[in-house]
Amino acid sequence: MSLTLYAHPFSSYSQKVLIALWENEVSFTYRHMEHEGAANELMRLWPERKFPVLVDGTDTVVETSIIIEYLDQTRPGPVRFLPDEPKAALEVRLLDRFFDLYVMTPVQRAVAEALRSSPDRLPEARENAAEALETAYGWLEARLRGRSWAGGEHWSLADCAAAPSLFYADWVHRIGPIHPWLLDYRKQLLERPSVARAVEEGRPYRHYFPLGAPDRD
Repeated sequence: MSLTLYAHPFSSYSQKVLIALWENEVSFTYRHMEHEGAANELMRLWPERKFPVLVDGTDTVVETSIIIEYLDQTRPGPVRFLPDEPKAALEVRLLDRFFDLYVMTPVQRAVAEALRSSPDRLPEARENAAEALETAYGWLEARLRGRSWAGGEHWSLADCAAAPSLFYADWVHRIGPIHPWLLDYRKQLLERPSVARAVEEGRPYRHYFPLGAPDRD
């Protein structure tokens, strides 16, 4: 059964799932959210109207972490996104949630304020995002130092979450030299072919970023 993914190439959460699909070279139909009819189709599939959404025959799968676990179960490939060992799997799930909740959420709050018609609270929103991200960076620097990838020696769900999270977070609040491991890890992520592809496919839409996309990436 063929897969259909409703997504947008500049969306961080879309990139998270796209990276997982590309890691194992899974074939799918890409319903770009700017293509005609895609938004109406999405609304019928998922009343929350949030993307990405994966359709596999009669199954509609939502929420990025669940989508990637679904792919791990139904389209297993050389890259397994969750370790078999239970404790290691919990660590990967923890990091996946951390990147989504404590890295991407502050970024999105600042972006949401910038997108308001009258972004009068933008300085406060940016300050709050910087404070939250600096706390997250410090925790990640200590937790992950010395690992090859976020969850250990192997690429996992956690890295699929980390790549777009750290990519955009660094645009909102730079990862400073006091976090050398995190800086190297972000660089390593961007060199991964699946992540590099996500960055390139999102590049034409950088004008959408209301805080100004830097030229460094």
